[in-house]
Amino acid sequence: MIKMAASALVATSSGKDAIAEGLLDLLRPAIQQLDLHVHSVRESQVELREHIDNLATELCRINEHQKVALDLDPYVKKLLNARRRVVLVNNILQNAQERLRRLNHNVAKETARRKTMLEASGVFPSRSPSKP
Repeated sequence: MIKMAASALVATSSGKDAIAEGLLDLLRPAIQQLDLHVHSVRESQVELREHIDNLATELCRINEHQKVALDLDPYVKKLLNARRRVVLVNNILQNAQERLRRLNHNVAKETARRKTMLEASGVFPSRSPSKP
């Protein structure tokens, strides 16, 4: 009776561990892909900020060399406001990417921990690198 209860407990525990490991394996690629996309967006945000800075500089230069009094200051202010928003979005993305990296690290750590635990319990024998 005790052996049956113990084997049922091990089966239930190993089933939960297998489900948890499966979920972690399912989430890992999505997290990595999201991290890549966030990194790509951050790079484009930096490039956009540089273009805004160059355009603002060019508008100021044109405004200084204009013979006709053309007030470009409102446009420069709009560009600088857009640049400020781009920097803000970039900071938000940077924080999100850092959280994704930590989550990815925690998923990898938890997967390794569970795999070690399962191999130690004998539910899943460890695979030899030479044997498929």
